[in-house]
Amino acid sequence: MRKKIDLVNIKLIMSIAAALISMILATGCSIGSSGGKTEEAYALIENLDYQNAITTFEEALENGENERRIYRGEGIAYIGEGKYNEAISCLTKALSLSSGIVENMDYDINYYLALAYYKNGDIDEAIGIYDTILSLKPGEVDAVYLRGLLYAEKNMLDEALASFNQVISIEPDNYDRIIRIYVILADNGYKETGQGYLKSAMDNGTKKMSNYEKGQISFYLEDYESAKTYLEKAREEEGAEAVLLLGKTYEMLGDNNYAVSVFSSYANSDDSSPEILNEMGICKMSMNDYEGALAAFEEAISIPNNSMLQTLKFNEIVCYEHLGQFDKARSLMEIYINNYPDDENARDEYTFLKTR
Repeated sequence: MRKKIDLVNIKLIMSIAAALISMILATGCSIGSSGGKTEEAYALIENLDYQNAITTFEEALENGENERRIYRGEGIAYIGEGKYNEAISCLTKALSLSSGIVENMDYDINYYLALAYYKNGDIDEAIGIYDTILSLKPGEVDAVYLRGLLYAEKNMLDEALASFNQVISIEPDNYDRIIRIYVILADNGYKETGQGYLKSAMDNGTKKMSNYEKGQISFYLEDYESAKTYLEKAREEEGAEAVLLLGKTYEMLGDNNYAVSVFSSYANSDDSSPEILNEMGICKMSMNDYEGALAAFEEAISIPNNSMLQTLKFNEIVCYEHLGQFDKARSLMEIYINNYPDDENARDEYTFLKTR
């Protein structure tokens, strides 16, 4: 008999890949402007339409537009498509077109190239790229941080901690970054080490912290009563982010009904948060309310410009499976795999669904 899906694995917990992507893509994908087909293609990337972006970049190349920006953009689009060898080829071409004077675009392209190597399974090559960036800009904090993430994944703890300590020395009050360092260490089996960073932050910086930051750190230190107190104060100040973590805190305290009410109250006043609707759906799934969970996921899917779309679509499929609607689940999974070909968990799920 097939093992029941573990809801913990469905929850949106930041992985190394997510951390890399959020760090590297946060600044947007367009540097400079050359007009024409190139800009059309970058706009398609912004809308996650990678296949048409690649076609449009090829048209831009035929039009004689800026080759460096074209190959950079194609590389980004291929990363989105999960075609990492092609991405590496395009980004390497973009680097080869450098004027010889190191510019911001050279660093930018190298960050994307490191991501492509990482996603292609070549962590050492990605680390080497961060080393190169740091040889030119020793204080480049994002490169130090991302290199630390990869060291953690390789279980090179001393090297990871050296990188993370350097990050904190540069940005001692960047509590969001400290929390991310904890998460990545915990995900790789170094939870107690990661909690040491959180405890140190609480001991040294509470006067500078917002209620939300205190609530986050208390949550990850598993001090849920304190987290609840801080986050209740923060929910009006921070909005969706504080509400999301407050609801999760009530889940950890075993009060799923109140967690749902926290999510629902916010969704009724501001229905533009796919993250909150997703977590509400997960909470309802844990209560075996799959109809209610499905409604939450589908409402979230309907929100435009949605960065949660992949997670939501997978969770929607899981709901249909639990509801016994296997034909519907199988049909949606076929579309999902076509759109997100590098999701191995989805492929395993599809193998099961084909037997139903």
